[in-house]
Amino acid sequence: MDDVRGVAVELVGWAEGDFWLLERANAVEMTEHLGGPESAEQLERRHRRYLELAAGRMFRVVLAGSGETAGSVGFWEREWRGGTVWETGWEVLPEFQGRGLAVAAARAVVVAAREAGAHRYLHAFPGADHPASNAVCRKAGFELLGEVEFEYPKGSWMTSNDWRVDLAAG
Repeated sequence: MDDVRGVAVELVGWAEGDFWLLERANAVEMTEHLGGPESAEQLERRHRRYLELAAGRMFRVVLAGSGETAGSVGFWEREWRGGTVWETGWEVLPEFQGRGLAVAAARAVVVAAREAGAHRYLHAFPGADHPASNAVCRKAGFELLGEVEFEYPKGSWMTSNDWRVDLAAG
């Protein structure tokens, strides 16, 4: 559980019944920095990947005490610059944005990735033109390494910022 600005969140492991959250977050305003909404088939494939993550974890972000689901966060393996690292990403539903929940979720996923072991670094790659996600990285204690060209979604290149947390420094 992590508490930011008096808001506590819990990470609950992704389950079969969490597909609704992918559908809710598949809106234009939620995906404009990620290449736009996905098809129903793409959402189903992503849901299956989340359920089957062999290395890493995906979570629902739940408001502590109320049980309300506010979004999702996770970490997974990525080959990066000659090695394997953890990568993270998050989303907070519109009605929960602006409360510090993304920062709390990002801090909580740092703890989860540290506990998982396996890799020294956790990276986030928000679009360089996405001020809110870059602010989350900064407030959650990630170090900005600089701009990179990043492929997301597959086949589409964007300029992203490479933010990193040294999991061994915790």
